Amino acid sequence: MPTSISDRTGYWDRYAERDDDRSTPEEALKNAFGWTQYPGHGPGDELLGDPATSLELGFGRGDAVAALATKGITATGLDLSPVQCAQARAHWGHLPGARFEHGDAVDYLARTDSQWDAVYSIWGAVWFTDPNELLPRIHDRLAVGGRLVFSHAPAVPGAYGVQGMYGDGITGRQVWIHRWAYEPDTWADILADHGFTDINAQIQPAPEPGQVGTLIVHGRKP
Repeated sequence: MPTSISDRTGYWDRYAERDDDRSTPEEALKNAFGWTQYPGHGPGDELLGDPATSLELGFGRGDAVAALATKGITATGLDLSPVQCAQARAHWGHLPGARFEHGDAVDYLARTDSQWDAVYSIWGAVWFTDPNELLPRIHDRLAVGGRLVFSHAPAVPGAYGVQGMYGDGITGRQVWIHRWAYEPDTWADILADHGFTDINAQIQPAPEPGQVGTLIVHGRKP
């Protein structure tokens, strides 16, 4: 019998090892805030407002954390993968104000006393964590008036809630991960249920007709 692997840390470590083909630092900073999957398309870091502090949940390469740090923001990133953490620290750890932490988003937010003006996730932890576990933790750790912003792929029509995917494909090893998918109106209701206000949830159209758009959601802690 093949070994079943549902280790989320191992999944993201393998992803990091496949995804370390980096552009130049200048290009990485310029393109850091790609809320959408299309380079140069869609909004930028203006969605965060004017924060003095920020936290990214699932920072991947760490480019967005670095870009905010270069603007004088105290920017923290959290990622489940120690490989991602090591790579981000190697590339961006020299920047004052940039900090890269390793850990699970729910656990980290539950144990920290820190607060942030903006918490965001670019195709990151918000997509891959039960919102009923994660959103209350985010709300607790946001400063009053702070913003939550996240993006990921829109839900496939008719397929909502928790979804499963095999990371190595259907002919590979049994490596799976869960993600949560909802329509924009449902996301807005979920955020409202957890105390967020000024909510905007919509699908950013793709640059070409017929291509997959991007779900972008933001709300504020009153």
